[in-house]
Parts: sequence; structure tokens; C-alpha cells
Amino acid sequence: MENSSSERKIDGALARLHALPLNLSSTVVDTEQLRTFVEVVRLGSFASAARQLETDPSVVTRSIAALEKDLGIRLLERTTRRLALTEAGASYHDSVCTLLKDLQRACDEARDLAGQPEGVVRVTTSTTYGNTVIIPMLPALCEAYPGLQIDLLLTDAVVDLVAQRVDVALRLRQVVDSSLVGTRLARIRYHVCASPVYLKKHGAPRTPADLAAHDCIRCPLPGYRTQWKFRGPTGAVEVVDVAGRLILSNSLGLHRASLDGMGPALLPDWLVGPDLAAGRLIDLFPGREATPTDFDNSIWLLHTSRSYVPNRVRAFIDFVKRRHGAAQEMIVRTPSV
Repeated sequence: MENSSSERKIDGALARLHALPLNLSSTVVDTEQLRTFVEVVRLGSFASAARQLETDPSVVTRSIAALEKDLGIRLLERTTRRLALTEAGASYHDSVCTLLKDLQRACDEARDLAGQPEGVVRVTTSTTYGNTVIIPMLPALCEAYPGLQIDLLLTDAVVDLVAQRVDVALRLRQVVDSSLVGTRLARIRYHVCASPVYLKKHGAPRTPADLAAHDCIRCPLPGYRTQWKFRGPTGAVEVVDVAGRLILSNSLGLHRASLDGMGPALLPDWLVGPDLAAGRLIDLFPGREATPTDFDNSIWLLHTSRSYVPNRVRAFIDFVKRRHGAAQEMIVRTPSV
């Protein structure tokens, strides 16, 4: 019965594709043409769509021209600077997007009945978190699920999951978006760290206020560049002004500079945990919480809100949750000054 249900959904999606308004002389709907059309609209140019589809721009141009010929209408207005949907093109685009989503869901449901998860999972996260945490997980993930393909987009920009067709996002701050389903994977604790070499040369600050006399390594993000916050055992919050010659826009750079003895840096536990455990970095204030913004910092897993999550996506989500759960259970003893 389940197989029949999936087959009916696929047949229904294909039937709706063939029901799109085409020229009467056209007898076949090319779903690749439709996907090409959607990519051109999404990316705003034939050249960008060609790069995304890994094909030649002339192939994309011919595909759109053939689709317009079959329809007997113009879908896109072309100028030297941009592409714009015609009124008919906008209506057609909306219908095609809906139908391609229906077809993808029907195919996912059919694959799910086969047993093992398979297919492409498109994931996005920050460059530093991806390199430090997610990529080291991939060998075990691929071994557990040999049918999965991971398309990992590393960027420090906030990606629109729907527009970019992303299945899962891992973000280091909570995003208020009712269209997304969010799960808090782990709490983030920040540490003010310095290398033993730096501390031997310059001495260790005894209190957060002593950082004023140190050459701190800073990030240019608002609120991070000039002040760090500390909270002691009583809950009292202390805001400390910091300064330094080195400003780096990426956590990997902050981490590297701290290891190289350039000064104290404010870094998250998921990045510096192994260095603290090994003594390569020292937590200057282990009895205090520290933060660049607020104290409720967490790693969030986000995916689009829908009633059906394909096995390929569910397998990735469950694997990442298990790995983060295991990491949270590990107690790391960090050397202090």
C-alpha cells in the first residue's frame, strides 16, 4: 500500500507538470528545462545559473529559448544589466516552483521506502564552525550512511534556506523565524584565552579589569571590538573595555593569533576546547563566564518547517544531534592561571 501511495504521488506531480500551459504542439515536459528556468530566476543571470548547474551558459540560453518556444510566450525580459520576469513568466514561475517541490517530495517518499537514507543533503554553517566541527564529523557520517551526499555551504552570511534550497542550517545564534524549525544543540561558553608564551612574557591578568593593560586580539563585530562582558558566581556582570593592535574578522584568525602568543582573545569552547585541555591555551578567568554579547549563546540546528522531513535530511539531523550530545557530555579539564 505504501509503494502504491508514493507511486500515485509521483504520477500526480508529473501529471500536474504536463498540465502546465504549453503550446498544443508540445507533447513532452522537460523537467530539466523547468529546473533551469527556476535557477535562472533565483540567481538572476544565465551565467550564474550555468555555474550552479555546472554547464555552459549557451546550454542554459538554449534551454530557456526552447521552453519559451514550447509555451508560445516570453518568460523573461532581457537587458544588458539584468533579467526580469514578465507577468506571464512570474505566474508560470510560481506554478513550476510548487510542482517541482511536489515532485521532489514524492521522489523522497519513494526513496524512503527503499530503506537506507540516500540523496543530497544541502547544509550551511559558518566557515569556522564548519571547518572545526562539521567537516571532522563527515567521515563517520559517510560511513554510517553511504547513500548520502553532503553539499556543505560554508559562509558567515545568513543564508535564506528556502531561496537557496538548503535543507539544514547550523547557526551560532538563535534566529526568530516562524518558517523554520529550530533545535538547540548545545550551549556555547566563551573563554578569554592566552598562550603560555604570552603569559610568560607579559604576565597574567588577575581580574578582567586588568585586561586594560594587555594587547587584546579583537573582532570587528559590533559590541565585540571594544568591550567584553564577564559574570561571576554571584551573577554580577562586569563590562570591561578592551583594546589592542590586532583586529581579525574571523574566529580562525583569532584562534591562530592567540596560539601564536599575540595576546588574549575571547573564543568559544567548541573552538578552543582541545587547546585548553592540552595546555596550548590558558583560560584566564575560569571562575567567570565571558561573552562578547549576551550570556545565552547556543548552537542551533534549523530546517524548514514542513510536515514531512525526508530520511536523508532526518539522518543528517539525528547524526549531528547525537554527536553534539556526546560532545556536551565530555568534561574537559582546562588549565587555569
